Amino acid sequence: MKEYFPTSKIQFEGASSKNPLAFKHYNPDEIVEGKTMREHLRFAAPYWHVMRNTLGDPFGAGTAQMPWDDGSDSVENALNRVDVFFEFLEKMDMDFYCWHDRDIAPELNDLAASNAALDKVVAKLKEKQNETGKKLLWGTACLFNHPRYSQGAATSPDARVYAYAAAQVKKALECTKELDGLGYTFWGGREGYSTLLNTNMKRELDNLATFLHMAIDHADKIGYTGPFYIEPKPREPATHQYDSDAAACLNFLREYGLTDRFKLNLETNHATLAGHTMEHEMTVAANAGLLGSVDANRGDTLLGWDTDQFPTDIYGTTQVMLVILGMGGFTTGGLNFDSKRRRESHEPIDLIHAHIGGMDTFARGLKIAAAIRADGRLSDFVKERYASFDEGIGAKVAAGNTSFEELEKAALAGGEPVISSGRQEMLENLINEFI
Repeated sequence: MKEYFPTSKIQFEGASSKNPLAFKHYNPDEIVEGKTMREHLRFAAPYWHVMRNTLGDPFGAGTAQMPWDDGSDSVENALNRVDVFFEFLEKMDMDFYCWHDRDIAPELNDLAASNAALDKVVAKLKEKQNETGKKLLWGTACLFNHPRYSQGAATSPDARVYAYAAAQVKKALECTKELDGLGYTFWGGREGYSTLLNTNMKRELDNLATFLHMAIDHADKIGYTGPFYIEPKPREPATHQYDSDAAACLNFLREYGLTDRFKLNLETNHATLAGHTMEHEMTVAANAGLLGSVDANRGDTLLGWDTDQFPTDIYGTTQVMLVILGMGGFTTGGLNFDSKRRRESHEPIDLIHAHIGGMDTFARGLKIAAAIRADGRLSDFVKERYASFDEGIGAKVAAGNTSFEELEKAALAGGEPVISSGRQEMLENLINEFI
């Protein structure tokens, strides 16, 4: 079989290696906090960026060289891509992948034809999974690209569009089940509004919740038992998207009784666009016990757009891994590289370089986070900062066993509080010891 990525399987060579086609920090068999790096990080490749992203932008055509792709919407071309994608997974030593339905198979002239094409490609994906041991981290339906979804899918004002979206999700969920997918994701790329002048927000949110409950019902019918994920993102392409950030998603899930089956899939670039750090978004979700999976990338703070750059910020990956280790590690999801090369990096080998960098950056973040946790000074400082809630009147507050009257007595008896320093600069210096 012809090979399209001019390299052998990427190996770990250590930090002293000068080989650009080798891992310097990601050693899949290295033990960190009792598990291998492979088990901790659970790297996944996104079909949409690896196989389908042409690297176009609003001002120019795509530059990506895809010698395996004839540019057609034929099923044959879609089947050919599968072999190339699994070559990539094998050479990157990545265990997982993710897809949208319309990434892996063409959208044809009608729903039945599109479903038939999808079945053929899914059969090929299953064959390759059985051959290689690779797994589907999560599947999803593309409910944002086609013009029918220009005004929403599950929040569309048109019931015919809503029904079409439901049919598409039904099929994508069945395909995820067929491939033993570990999760299923909803990203509401068009679920929002451009103006409230033409929008009934309550009706749209009610319809969206009904849609998600029907997805749960269908999952139960077909025996799919994995988690569902919602992926937050603000403002783009709509003025406001209903899944704008982690807190908004959690509020929606709680309001509509969906927290038993749904968790969050968080992306760094989306956190940036929401005006948050990824550390904030991760902490919000983890505190709620609803952090499911991560899309690993970064954004450009100078650009108000979803640039989907590969993660190279060691501070950022350290913060992400501190949260993941703090919650006991992944139980269902993993680190999916929802990242694309820059338009200038157009050769197939650039995909290899890009993923090596992302995997090494997260490996460093994992090792640094583990070292910070083992050191204990950071966690000890935070614990001590809140120690007043472990005894006396503070312990009563923590237990919910006091009142304003009792707190007033404590305040009158205690006099003016003497506040300890937050020591932010000292703690930043502490982190720098490990980076």
